[in-house]
Amino acid sequence: MTALLVVTDVDSTLIRDEVIELLADEAGARAEITEITTRAMHGDIDFLESLHQRVSALGDLPEAVLARTLERVRVSPGAEELIAAVHERDGRIGAISGGFSQILEPLAERLGLDLWRANKLEVVDGRLTGRVTEPIVDARRKAETLAGWAAELGVPMERTVAVGDGANDLQMMAIAGVSVGYRPKPVVAERADVVIPAPQGLDAVIPFLPR
Repeated sequence: MTALLVVTDVDSTLIRDEVIELLADEAGARAEITEITTRAMHGDIDFLESLHQRVSALGDLPEAVLARTLERVRVSPGAEELIAAVHERDGRIGAISGGFSQILEPLAERLGLDLWRANKLEVVDGRLTGRVTEPIVDARRKAETLAGWAAELGVPMERTVAVGDGANDLQMMAIAGVSVGYRPKPVVAERADVVIPAPQGLDAVIPFLPR
């Protein structure tokens, strides 16, 4: 029987970076995309709308930018320690991202995550189209995924932990047994059960794991 389930956001949580901004560097659109990302994570604009706006700027980039971007991703401090602590407690740890599976999948395998889900950038003839394939991983789907994984693993919701930083994490944090804001935006800090401020790392979540 699985003892607990921890689910973490990816961009600016499991990793230090916002992958969409790293990709934007390749398109010469960093400033524009960073502004939209910031507004979305603070809850000032709809995440789905912001996703389409940001991804459209990546249209016609070669698929090779994905591998280059993966090399630039920096894992957050304490991530490996948190993953190990969950496994030591016979738990499972997963990542749900409004980012992209082409980055998350190899990263998750490298880190030893048990579960992961993200959006997928559409690629045609070796180039990004500027679109993501359906279904979109938005705030609602993050919550549905956490609940679905818990049900599949037989983990009661009170033994689930959701870790996030932005407005699109609030729905999954609301249904988790313990909600953790990791270096969170104000809208998340206001609602989280636990707030982990900088410069602390993800290992600071360990004391709050269900016993």
